[in-house]
Amino acid sequence: MSIACIACVDTGEVGLLQMCGKYSGTAAPGINCIMWPFQTVAKVPTKVFQIEVRTDTKTKDNVTLTVTSVIQCCVDAERAHDYYYKLSNPHQQVSSYVHDCIRSLLPNHELDKAFESKDEMASTIKEAVALAMQPYGLNIVTALVTDMAVDPTVLKAMNEINAARRHRVAAVERAEAEKILAVKAAEAEAEAKELSGKGTARMRQAITEGFKGSIESMQHSAGMEAREIIHMMITTQYLDVLKNFAESGKATMVVPHGPAAINDIQAQVRNGFSQASMEHKDAAELQALLGFPKKADTNRTA
Repeated sequence: MSIACIACVDTGEVGLLQMCGKYSGTAAPGINCIMWPFQTVAKVPTKVFQIEVRTDTKTKDNVTLTVTSVIQCCVDAERAHDYYYKLSNPHQQVSSYVHDCIRSLLPNHELDKAFESKDEMASTIKEAVALAMQPYGLNIVTALVTDMAVDPTVLKAMNEINAARRHRVAAVERAEAEKILAVKAAEAEAEAKELSGKGTARMRQAITEGFKGSIESMQHSAGMEAREIIHMMITTQYLDVLKNFAESGKATMVVPHGPAAINDIQAQVRNGFSQASMEHKDAAELQALLGFPKKADTNRTA
């Protein structure tokens, strides 16, 4: 004898009708009439659930790391009976496929490349697990690689390598900056010396032209010889220097002075010119004695 009963299926679930233990159809969400005890309802959730998988593996450069991946999936309502009757432990079976996929991918990559290929790895995991779980009515919504943990000593070594690389780049940039500063300083110094030399040359040229004009003027106005004029100019400049030195008040210099001091200065200047003239004359006589031609003769011969 069977009794008509009401079975309620919640939204987000699908009911599997069983007649004496045999699958006989599905029950939609809401109120469903069944013939109890011959007919029963098994409820299967169709909500998205998450499976977290931790996989220990090794990279191509022999670095051991733990990869944490997340598989988000849900039961296909139309194939809920395949999921319910064919899978005994969905979490473990999905984890096995994830382990197999990760351990076939990472040993082909070095550690740096493994971190760079997280998205590629997640896409490959999703494709592989979705293909394996499709016959069982389990849809894979997405697959994520959420963490790749390496040994702390390896992580410290990686940080030291990156720090050393950045220090090297910084040192190169600092050296380039110092090089540019040194080059610019050398160029500025060269330009300054060039301008200083030009200024000195112009100053000496102006002094020479001034001396020349003064000598010519005094020759025409006073009828003095050039040597006498030079003696007078040097003596005057010497006295001007002493005057400026005395007016500065920053140092003291003892200069012997007397009634004949001016004559002594003129005599020293005159003796200097006389000695230079005698040395020039002696050199000319030595050249003549050795048979060297004079400059005038050489020019005449040419």
